Amino acid sequence: MTIAERQTQRDPREGPERRDARAWAWAVPATPIGPLLLAATDEGLVQVVFHAEEKMAAEAVARLIRRLGTEPTPTPAPSPASGTAAAPAAPRCAEHLAEAVRQVESYFAEDTKAFTLALDWSLTTGFNRRVLRELAAHVPYGTVVGYQDLADRVGEPGAARAVGVAMGSNPLPVVVPCHRVVESGGGIGGFGGGLETKRSLLALEGVLPRPLF
Repeated sequence: MTIAERQTQRDPREGPERRDARAWAWAVPATPIGPLLLAATDEGLVQVVFHAEEKMAAEAVARLIRRLGTEPTPTPAPSPASGTAAAPAAPRCAEHLAEAVRQVESYFAEDTKAFTLALDWSLTTGFNRRVLRELAAHVPYGTVVGYQDLADRVGEPGAARAVGVAMGSNPLPVVVPCHRVVESGGGIGGFGGGLETKRSLLALEGVLPRPLF
């Protein structure tokens, strides 16, 4: 069985449809590439979804309810200006979410060059997780890596195509920068968020020239 075949077979004990309920929260900040849905658990940022207009966001939230096993956690409302009652403490997932929103907005403002977020890797497993962790740790802002090179880095030189599959299933795009993975021959390669989105992210980081119009 090849790596590409193995990675499509979900381990029923820990795959992305597992139902071990965990607290989580979500938000949809506006960005230059469109609205992004960010979801965080008590462990950290767990998913980023491109093009999160109302319908797409609703579908993404429904999938997360199934995968995480519970409805999202309401975040506490700001305390009133008057009164002596202390504001309730924000749940940990809300704290992770607020920090993710802050860093993503800072990234698009070209102030943040490296994310320092806690990440929840539970929506990816096996080979895919190994490749994505390598990408997050060792392919910095403003650089690119080939599919083959990334396969070599994780000790699977025959798995360049499987690396492409892993990039397509990345639950944490932008933060885990699959837009930085390109074809070894110089092509831009594919991208789950669409090629225009990939070009925009690479232009933001100075890898590609910014469009004139």
